[in-house]
Amino acid sequence: MNNIIYRLEKILEERKKSDPDESYVSSLYRKGNDYICHKIIEESKELIDSSYENKENMIHETADLLFHVLVLLASHDIKYDTILNELEKRFGTSGIEEKNNRKR
Repeated sequence: MNNIIYRLEKILEERKKSDPDESYVSSLYRKGNDYICHKIIEESKELIDSSYENKENMIHETADLLFHVLVLLASHDIKYDTILNELEKRFGTSGIEEKNNRKR
């Protein structure tokens, strides 16, 4: 598996200490959770819109969305491996069963 996510994760952590005037990511951190979440909503809409266009746009918008999700995770000190571990726990469990287990 490509390690770009882990490389990004390291950079996102470093950007917490960067000058917000010189780093897009640092400026997102400074603007806070609400702003980052708004960016995720915006990027989600752009991905949905691109699904009616072509694959290249869809790939681009997916990368934008994933990037901003990673920023949100980093802002809460959640590592990518934590998400992968959660997916691993769910693997082999039906979506309906997993959802019902969350309600308990």
